Amino acid sequence: MALPSRTRRHLLALAGACGAWPLAACVGHTQTPEPDDADRMAAAPTAPPLRLTGSDGREVTLPALLRGHTTAVQLMFTGCSTTCPVQGALFAALAARGGPQRLLSISIDVLGDTPARLAAWQAQFGPAPAHWQTAVASVADVDRLASYLKGASAKPGTHTAQVFVFDAQARLRHRSADAPALGEVVAMLARAERAGDPS
Repeated sequence: MALPSRTRRHLLALAGACGAWPLAACVGHTQTPEPDDADRMAAAPTAPPLRLTGSDGREVTLPALLRGHTTAVQLMFTGCSTTCPVQGALFAALAARGGPQRLLSISIDVLGDTPARLAAWQAQFGPAPAHWQTAVASVADVDRLASYLKGASAKPGTHTAQVFVFDAQARLRHRSADAPALGEVVAMLARAERAGDPS
């Protein structure tokens, strides 16, 4: 499916932010998806009730945002000028595809990012679709959130360019490599959709 011209312009404008990553590695379909640890995560419990503040200013837990839809999650912060614009472009490309899946960008800048800053960050990629949400982690839970998603202790001052895919029961199904291609994330969402289908 071709991307809208506005989305293509955003992706091309952000290509320089990839640094050593070619744009195809950020949003292309040509890479073969890497093996993931879906089998190990198949029996994973529901995501822990970590606290977030949504872009509407309301406090909510992570499972509440995840339940009911297959969801791709990324960690970011609005002051990041290196990997985060590329991550935003990736989610903009995913959002342009439509479909039943949800997207969730979570800021780990708990002291600097606000709902207004999140909305401004998302707006640079075009009009925000309803199925792409943003939120900021709570001070008390940010380290637990990063450690839970990455499957390892979080390193202070760093974040990941991975994408984390949950099924509709809020269970973590897949972790991507850093800077996954668009096709890889689409494939992970499809697998999580099938795995989480009770029928």
